[in-house]
Amino acid sequence: MTSRLKDRDALVLVGSVLSLGVVLWLMSAPLAHLPAPIGPAAQQFSEGARVTIQLTLVSAVFGLLLGVLGALGKLSAVAPVRWLADLFVWVIRGTPLLLQILFFYLALPAVLPGVQLSEFWTAVVALSLNVGAYNAEVIRAGINAVPSGQVEAARSLGLSRFNTFRDITFPQAVRISLPPLANNLVALLKDSSLAYAIGVVELSMVSSRVQAESFQPVPVFLTVAAIYLVLTTTFTQFAGALERKLAVGKR
Repeated sequence: MTSRLKDRDALVLVGSVLSLGVVLWLMSAPLAHLPAPIGPAAQQFSEGARVTIQLTLVSAVFGLLLGVLGALGKLSAVAPVRWLADLFVWVIRGTPLLLQILFFYLALPAVLPGVQLSEFWTAVVALSLNVGAYNAEVIRAGINAVPSGQVEAARSLGLSRFNTFRDITFPQAVRISLPPLANNLVALLKDSSLAYAIGVVELSMVSSRVQAESFQPVPVFLTVAAIYLVLTTTFTQFAGALERKLAVGKR
């Protein structure tokens, strides 16, 4: 039974990656057969989906790294490091994402005249910081959820603090944190639509342009909603299969 579950989860993982590849490279083909205004704009929707996925994946990687650093900072015994991590999480979680995107695009060049990022990388910075703050709380909770007895047992066997964290605490914290991290990833995918505010040509920007040209909002927005549903379902299926794979050792 366990072998069948592992095989099924492996198929889901592979299928999710392949589905994402289909969305990335072949989306314009089925959309091109739809009537106007969708068919003539199929390539635009395809490019917008690719930019959305790129924004999500790049920001997710940086956001995960920031989340780990933020969680470790919040748990640090060094007071200034803990205060800095608390300040980071408090500011980012307490302000709107759209404001953060506009700040890095409009205000940052005024504060740091030598710094001028492209629209895409400005959105990546804002999205990474935003999801990183939420990931920090998730990972911190995951670390705290690891039974202290296991840490004490590892230390009594002679493992250093670093080795105990690397081999005992962190793997279990990742397994515990994976479901909320997956939710943050799906939320990040949808939040990437706010990048349209600074001119990033992702799905939301494409839908606005096509709707403005065609004056047919219903088919345009239904198409974009369907694309987002495909993307969020793919990400959710991948995260679910990965969670089950990591949980095999607990059965």
